[in-house]
Amino acid sequence: MNDFSKHIGQRIRMYRKLKGMTLEQLAFQIHKSRASLCKYENGQIILDVETLYDISKALNVNCEQLIDFKKPKVFDEDQKNYVASGKSYFYHAKKLYFYFYDGWAKKLKTGIINISSEKDINNNYHATLFIALENNNDNKNKVYYAGKVIYGDMLIRFSFVNKYNSLEEDLIYIFNPLELRSSTYGLVTCISSEYLMPCAYKCLISLDFIDNIDDLKKKLLVSKQEINNLKKLNMLLITNSL
Repeated sequence: MNDFSKHIGQRIRMYRKLKGMTLEQLAFQIHKSRASLCKYENGQIILDVETLYDISKALNVNCEQLIDFKKPKVFDEDQKNYVASGKSYFYHAKKLYFYFYDGWAKKLKTGIINISSEKDINNNYHATLFIALENNNDNKNKVYYAGKVIYGDMLIRFSFVNKYNSLEEDLIYIFNPLELRSSTYGLVTCISSEYLMPCAYKCLISLDFIDNIDDLKKKLLVSKQEINNLKKLNMLLITNSL
């Protein structure tokens, strides 16, 4: 089993589960046996191009979304020294992965934040965000946002405006961890597309793509302690304990 085949298998499993499909249902659509599909997902079989295309078509994703393999991030000495100097690696990351759990849709929502290398005239960095969504017909679509990011010693703030609906502005605060770690918690405030009301979600921002859906859901559900704090203080407080 090589890392690339294992990665493709993990992607297939992730998108299959996000679409709510069983092994049998996907296997039927691509005209393969359940056992063969199970081996694909476990990285035990190297996929041919035609099968990869059939799977991407059945899952309604691009082939590139299944083969976007990259080696796991390994912090080198320079990065460790950067953190030791008092700034987290999130300070100079140009691409971040954004996750939150939508309890109304009962689905994990994922997004990508891209940050510009150049500052604007106000000394801020431009940033974009796209979130992959599913409508009631299970057709994939994406919502695009544009905005900026401001870095602080303890928090990082992103402000985004929906490029197709200027009324919707999302504000994301995330912790700026001083220790060496690849993910951090935060809070996003926005407008619920289902209820058209102001809302807030607990979110997780990561330097690397995370494909363990079950573990992510557990991390993103509001904890009992957070609920107790909400009742006691009348405010939703998010901690940064992973």
